[in-house]
Amino acid sequence: MLAQRWMWIAWPAFLVAGLLEMLVFAFVDPQDLHWFGQELDLSRQAIYTLAFFAFWFLAMLSSALTTLLGLPSAEVNR
Repeated sequence: MLAQRWMWIAWPAFLVAGLLEMLVFAFVDPQDLHWFGQELDLSRQAIYTLAFFAFWFLAMLSSALTTLLGLPSAEVNR
């Protein structure tokens, strides 16, 4: 049951992260990004990779919260 719940969280989040990656980088050039006023000394591929994992983490967090809120109170309070 735990593995199934993780797939409910991870798989939709993976799809959303891929979609966000395409949407964001269709309009943003990774070489134009700055972090606290400094240029990022990373390759385009590294920026794409880091952004994908950041998007995936945030989408997983959202899915996990939705899954938690959907649990019956008896299961949460065990």
